[in-house]
Amino acid sequence: MKASPLQKGDKVGVIAPASPPNVENFNKALPFLKELGLEPVIGKHLYEKNGYLAGKDEERLADLHDMFRDPEIKGIICACGGVGTGRIVSDLDFGLIGRNPKIFWGYSDITFLHTAIFQQTGLVTFHGPMLSSDIGLDSVPEWTKKSFDQLFGTEDVIYPESLSTIETLVEGKADGAVVGGNLTLLVNSLGTTHEIDTKGKLFFIEEIDEEPYKVDRMLNQLKMAGKLSDASGIIIGDFKNCDPVKRDRSLSLDEVINHHIIPAGKPTLKGFMIGHSSPSFAIPFGAHGFMDTQDLSFRIESGLRKGS
Repeated sequence: MKASPLQKGDKVGVIAPASPPNVENFNKALPFLKELGLEPVIGKHLYEKNGYLAGKDEERLADLHDMFRDPEIKGIICACGGVGTGRIVSDLDFGLIGRNPKIFWGYSDITFLHTAIFQQTGLVTFHGPMLSSDIGLDSVPEWTKKSFDQLFGTEDVIYPESLSTIETLVEGKADGAVVGGNLTLLVNSLGTTHEIDTKGKLFFIEEIDEEPYKVDRMLNQLKMAGKLSDASGIIIGDFKNCDPVKRDRSLSLDEVINHHIIPAGKPTLKGFMIGHSSPSFAIPFGAHGFMDTQDLSFRIESGLRKGS
């Protein structure tokens, strides 16, 4: 199930389903939506604060439901990630979401929502840069901004070869629905009703601020849970600031990734600027993707519905 593309003049809801946004960065980012020709509608509780959360669980949940319920809202963009979507995911009204398919856009902690929404409703969502976290920074790469073009068209999404150096870890071709996201949140889903399903799918992972020994733990858990062997292929996004700091002796991040990923034997490409990277390249979550290590290509069908 796919939402319709946005049109100039459309209203888009802006919510914070996890942590509160950096207000200064958020205010700097809002004009960008207007430059795109969109009219932002701020969630009622976006500025609320409850410790590290953007308000109480029921308030953040209400903002999300309100945006899906309102027929004037054509898309929903998350201001930032942080912490807390796992606290509200089991109370999502998936019937409401399924009856009102709309663009839903974000990443990081939003991974839990992407996974649950796609697996419960079939709605394709978007793993993409957010307002406070990315657009509100002092310097915003053009490719980060350009990712938002996906909101308006139905062309295939092709990762640009000029954006980063792509490496092959395991040779081969693969295709399937593209799922995954932040490594920590994917591991958090294991053993829950919303456990990530990678069977026959292209599985992408990314992370930030986790040392190699923690990445090692998480990849090992995914491996033991069968998530690597189930996948048709693996896409490795950005692992920002995942260098050894705490321990005097450490395996490198590459050694950890290679140890777990290569034996899975699935076609694997590495080096994508997807996730907490700058630039941050958006991809449709749940749309059908294709990868080929021979030409280092990664292509995904549009996350939006063609035709009326």
